[in-house]
Amino acid sequence: MRDILPDLRSRCADGVPLALATVVAVHGSAPRDPGAVMAVDAAGTVVGSVSGGCVEGDLYEAAREVLAGAGPRVVAYGISDDEAFGVGLTCGGTIEVLVRRYVSAAELADLGALLDLIAADRPVAEATVLSGAAETGARLVIRPSDAGPTTGTLGSEGLDAAVTDDARGLLAQGHTTIQWYGAHGQRRMQEVAVFIRTYAPPPRMLVFGAIDHAAATARIGSFLGYRVTVCDARPAFATRERFPTADEVVRAWPHTYLESTEVDARTVICVLTHDPKFDVPLLLAALRTPAAYIGVMGSRRTHHDRLARLREAGADEAALARLASPVGLDLGARTPEETAVSIAAEVIQHRWGGTGRPLGELTGAIHHPGGQTGTR
Repeated sequence: MRDILPDLRSRCADGVPLALATVVAVHGSAPRDPGAVMAVDAAGTVVGSVSGGCVEGDLYEAAREVLAGAGPRVVAYGISDDEAFGVGLTCGGTIEVLVRRYVSAAELADLGALLDLIAADRPVAEATVLSGAAETGARLVIRPSDAGPTTGTLGSEGLDAAVTDDARGLLAQGHTTIQWYGAHGQRRMQEVAVFIRTYAPPPRMLVFGAIDHAAATARIGSFLGYRVTVCDARPAFATRERFPTADEVVRAWPHTYLESTEVDARTVICVLTHDPKFDVPLLLAALRTPAAYIGVMGSRRTHHDRLARLREAGADEAALARLASPVGLDLGARTPEETAVSIAAEVIQHRWGGTGRPLGELTGAIHHPGGQTGTR
């Protein structure tokens, strides 16, 4: 959704009717994850993608039919289709896509309000009925309990309450999924399928050490969708000019900043200082956080000495095992840019549970369902 936010917000603001095709489920290998969106407006213009081109042509026709009043629907595509290479996924997986329209001024205003929250990085979830004993396409927008009321309805007070409760839990974890309920929100029943799409703020990447490798890491972190902060205690190095792609550049002692800023289970910490007076207090602070990844630059010898210092400072073996050092995957990297790719590759591997081996040497599914949860 975020990749086409400006286009969608513009159409909502201008009152342009549109149909949204949203991936709600993926089975096996597929190009895009649940939540990927393609929009078709009243003029027939397409923005976004749900499969990288495999099924967009057929979905375009479905979206035009929905815009014309055919009603919301869930369509499935996969390699097993009779015309697999025409409208199927040649990568071998199956996707299910919800197609629904926003035509009236009220519908467009409601969608626009959701898009405004997403653009402002406000946490919000959207729940949509896919099938069963409730109206397909019925929609509920849920915010955290301290951030405002829900809007819309799925058809019953009990169902709204149960979905709201679950959506807030999923939002806190950054999960997007399909949940099943009874018609009135009963648990452990499968009468109503509800797609709950969460929009959490982008995860953070905290880069410590204002060196050339940090500049390259900040660039690739931004490219991957992280909100990047570069921190260094040296004013001459921690400048906006040196880190134009970072969301913020902070001049502070690294451990002091880390202890005062927000870190959650999606945060990536990259320690590129390789200076004991910075590293030890910073890493002790990092190990007290729930960060998803803590990568530390330095040679094997440097890391061995660093571990000894951390043990002396009270860090136990379970905590030390969280450190990824020397940082990055073995790609043979030499330049700061290549090193940044190596670091990014390890972050992605850690997030999704990949092996780090060439795909051509492996069998089975390409995409890993496990690992840390994503934001996008």
